[in-house]
Amino acid sequence: MAPLGWVGIVRLGLVQSAIGAIVMLATSLLNRVMVVEYALPAALPAGLVAWHYAVQLSRPVWGHGSDRGRRRTTWIVSGMGALALGALLAVDALRLLAAGSVWGYALAIFAFAMIGAGVGAAGTSLLALLATRVAPERRAAAASITWIMMVAGIVVTAGVAGALIDPFSLGRLTMVVECIAGGAFALTLLAVAGVEGKTAPASVEPTSPEPDFRAALREMLADDDARQFTIFVFLSMLAYSMQDLILEPFAGLLFGFTPGQSTQLSGIQHGGVLLGMIVVGVGGSAFGRNPASMRRWIVGGCVGSALALGGLALAARVGPAWPLAANIAALGFANGVFAVAAIGAMMGLAGGGEGGREGIRMGVWGAAQAIAFGLGGLIGAVGVDTGRALIGSTPDTFMIVFGAESLLFLAAASLAVRRQSSAPQMPVAGKPA
Repeated sequence: MAPLGWVGIVRLGLVQSAIGAIVMLATSLLNRVMVVEYALPAALPAGLVAWHYAVQLSRPVWGHGSDRGRRRTTWIVSGMGALALGALLAVDALRLLAAGSVWGYALAIFAFAMIGAGVGAAGTSLLALLATRVAPERRAAAASITWIMMVAGIVVTAGVAGALIDPFSLGRLTMVVECIAGGAFALTLLAVAGVEGKTAPASVEPTSPEPDFRAALREMLADDDARQFTIFVFLSMLAYSMQDLILEPFAGLLFGFTPGQSTQLSGIQHGGVLLGMIVVGVGGSAFGRNPASMRRWIVGGCVGSALALGGLALAARVGPAWPLAANIAALGFANGVFAVAAIGAMMGLAGGGEGGREGIRMGVWGAAQAIAFGLGGLIGAVGVDTGRALIGSTPDTFMIVFGAESLLFLAAASLAVRRQSSAPQMPVAGKPA
């Protein structure tokens, strides 16, 4: 079957938009409503979000299932169905919690388990399909397009939900979630319709008898490139996520930013991320025919992120005289470069392995990313609290935490460079391993 054209890539990007839309409802909107409107402990939504990341450790199972199932769109649609239903059940759980029923906690745990499983099944199968059907020279652009569309889905959904939910009531919240979840599921059905044709792609057909899950996992981890890339994903994504919960408090505590100003600072960071994604999408496709090109983007993004975090460590010492907004913009840009290059590399390594194993490879890397994201924010926040308690100095504490993040990015870059020098077939988006 012919590789996907640009229209096909954008269609699959719509699925990422749909995933981002529903996840935003669960992890952002419901979080705020639980804590503010219903005065529930902040630990409850935080624990539920962490639980949905923990459930995503099942990603290798979903990926292996899509490898065996021949049609990945079936897994995408099923995952989106579970994700949408999980969001609806989360609202029902809130209704029970508001009424003081202990069953609300059980339903909330089940709902967020469905959300995590749905993200894992749909997201892993989507990336595996892209790795299977996108031509090597277009993988950088495909990664950029799909991730930009995911961010766009989050932004649009936040705007629509914010406009429709006021004045707040549980009934309006239910209506908003039902409309967005239903619309996201319908968009997914339209986006994947016919994308695989009447038969599965030839590359999905196994070249040998299908191993069971454990055998497939051992086979995947026995590959040096795949195993090293798993370590790289964990280290880099851990560094990527550690600043999530501490950046705005940092601006408020040391620079005197108001809540509105710190929110604007977050917008500057995300703007930088989008710009970095676009640069890699354009540059990676225009200049990505050299096998080492995507690796250079990865290393450059990691080193740039390390330098920007080093700047924040200095900012903790210098204080308000530091150009914080420019530093945050640089961090966002470097993060965007690294993130999209890493996804493009995932596609390259998954698509370059043995046919029919794309799903489990994407699943293992997705699980490593989920673990890193779940731990990263927690480690950053706990590191700040612990440092302030032990050291007694807020500037020194932030300097240490940002410095540790910088070192993690440098370790990830070093791992990528070592793989380049030891094996010419280091994961790249432009050439099979």
